[in-house]
Amino acid sequence: MEDPNATTTSQSHCQEAALEQSKRPSHRTKSHELELPEHVLENVLQFLVCRRDRNAASLVCRSWKKAEAQTRRELYVGNCSSVSPARAVRRFPCARALVLKGRPHFTDVSGFLFLDARFSPWLAAMATAYPWLERLCLKRMTVSDFELSILARSFPSFRDLTLIRCSGFGTRGLAVIAELCRNLRILDLIENKVEDEEEEDVVDWISMFPETTTSLESLSFERVNWANFSALEALVARSPSLRRLRVNRNVSLSQLRSLMARAPQLTHLGTGSFWPGIYDFNIAEDFNVAEDFNVDKDFNVADLEQAFVSSKSLICLSGFLEAAPELLPAILPVCANLVSLNLSNARITAEQLKPVILKCNNLRTFWVLDTVGDEGLQAVAKACKNLCELRVIAANVIDGMEVLVSDASLLAISNGCRKLQSILFCCRRMTNAAVVAMSKNCQDLVVFRLCIMGHHRPDHITGKPMDEGFGAIVMNCKKLTRLAVSGLLTHKVFKYIATHGKSIRTLSVAFAGGSDLSLKYVLEGCHSLQKLDIRDSPFGDVGLLSGIHHYYNMRFLWMFNCKLTLSGCKEVAQKMPNLVVEVIVDRTKYLDSDTVKKLYLYRSLEGPRDYVPPYVNIL
Repeated sequence: MEDPNATTTSQSHCQEAALEQSKRPSHRTKSHELELPEHVLENVLQFLVCRRDRNAASLVCRSWKKAEAQTRRELYVGNCSSVSPARAVRRFPCARALVLKGRPHFTDVSGFLFLDARFSPWLAAMATAYPWLERLCLKRMTVSDFELSILARSFPSFRDLTLIRCSGFGTRGLAVIAELCRNLRILDLIENKVEDEEEEDVVDWISMFPETTTSLESLSFERVNWANFSALEALVARSPSLRRLRVNRNVSLSQLRSLMARAPQLTHLGTGSFWPGIYDFNIAEDFNVAEDFNVDKDFNVADLEQAFVSSKSLICLSGFLEAAPELLPAILPVCANLVSLNLSNARITAEQLKPVILKCNNLRTFWVLDTVGDEGLQAVAKACKNLCELRVIAANVIDGMEVLVSDASLLAISNGCRKLQSILFCCRRMTNAAVVAMSKNCQDLVVFRLCIMGHHRPDHITGKPMDEGFGAIVMNCKKLTRLAVSGLLTHKVFKYIATHGKSIRTLSVAFAGGSDLSLKYVLEGCHSLQKLDIRDSPFGDVGLLSGIHHYYNMRFLWMFNCKLTLSGCKEVAQKMPNLVVEVIVDRTKYLDSDTVKKLYLYRSLEGPRDYVPPYVNIL
């Protein structure tokens, strides 16, 4: 039998030997120990692909910093206002890919457009510094047609463009990209606001792709109005490498079937509309009504089912922008192979979901509306044992609506889907017991976002605050990096978060109870915190000032409808000159009150941004 003390004894001998070695005189300095030939160091650093690993390597010494900068091929900028383009390209002169983020994530739901994240200064810097640029991903940025035109003309090797929730451009800019970027592999337009001012401004951009065989591997345009199906069909036919295709609601089901027949190699498909009709943008007023569709005379249910039978490579399905529930069984032939299914646009019931979800035994990612109810999510728990990501999204956020999903769903998911790593769960009723069960059953959770809609909702059975549930999550889920809390909360849960949530980088707080002590706990205890957004919570100047020591290490702090004053915000600005402190007032009002309703605070190497609207005051 193995000696249980053997490992401990061995470690002890090693420690003694190391201690003895440290007592001997050394003839080499610490800097000498880190010196490597430049070409050797650069070859080693090329194997570091994680940006956090690269950041750590750049902090070792100056020679490592220089070598890391020379070998970094992908540049990630999490806040475009935090650094100037000139500084970024000077620091990393050899980048061939750029990921650039603009407006913070809370602007998606808050509707606050005070931060105009413009792409133009970055494009001007890249055009001269990065002529070999190949890939660009912009998120929540303002991009014009002119800038897309300059982009297409400035980088001859350019091949990948991804725009996520961007605005300011139209089909003219897309047409230039399609025409001039001859090596384009990826054109993904995801949830953008495509702006063509007049009907005559709309350009048939799909027709501008090369008439010869293309290199396209991914094409997504779910939110782009467009109607030339023959051009799309021809493009798909001459794109043998196409693997991902997501179309808009203008593509009818009979046309979708034709596209699938021409591209049986597709692995990812966004169906657009999933309705037995042709969407008419000229009469549309509500995207969810059947009156916006003309009759599709070529549609046949049997043909649609056969198209899915023939699509043996499909592993990801999305779209369903106007799903006809009776047509969902048409996807049954591919359900067994699916690893991702997004039904977050489909208002379906449990009875309509169950025949489909019970066949999806290999599913890893699933998004759905809460209209499926507890019964539908219990079917998910029964069928999807390998599920890693789940999003249950509220179909209607109006307070006082019927309870569709509850603690019963969360409990079922925690029991059935024990490999879960990420969950967004919107509900109107929850218990501590259900959240505690999830913390014990799903300890690999990295993201836990529980949105209990309504103000200060307690445990609906015991009437107690939700402190114990969220406390169990941070105590038992050691890998947690993102947390969203809601419901009736006291300072007790924030003490749990500060004590056990050492890995949390993003924290969202809504309708919290307690006092400034709650915020003080978080800002003093969560050393890894990067992003903090708070709304409708009783935190004031004392809580704000308690984070003075940590704000330089954070990407941003957003506070909305709390108890801040202008004098408290000014004190932060005075004590931290390299921090940008912005106070946002209503567009129709001026900063004539000591009460601050909206505060946006972020670190910057360049100081305040150049352009701010008149209702933003930079302190």
